[in-house]
Amino acid sequence: MRIELRTSPGCPHADSARRLVRACLVDLGIDDVAIIEIVGQYASPTVLVDGLDVMRPEGTHLCDSVCRLDVPTPQRVLAALRASANPRTPRSSPPC
Repeated sequence: MRIELRTSPGCPHADSARRLVRACLVDLGIDDVAIIEIVGQYASPTVLVDGLDVMRPEGTHLCDSVCRLDVPTPQRVLAALRASANPRTPRSSPPC
């Protein structure tokens, strides 16, 4: 499992996204995975689990340094982590 938190410099939602991912990992009892943090020209904040954006699992990526309106939610992060932890579970978009 690979978890990335991509943010743009000065993103006001970076800390809350970081806390959210850590809380979801704790909820699932996953303690052996590092969160790779990358700061650059990204739609911010973006959480990727195994390369898939938790808010856009269908594969469309937001480009450019913008503040996201669809910030990661606990439900989406948990669904992505569960799918990664259990590869037999099909990856589908969780309900909004």
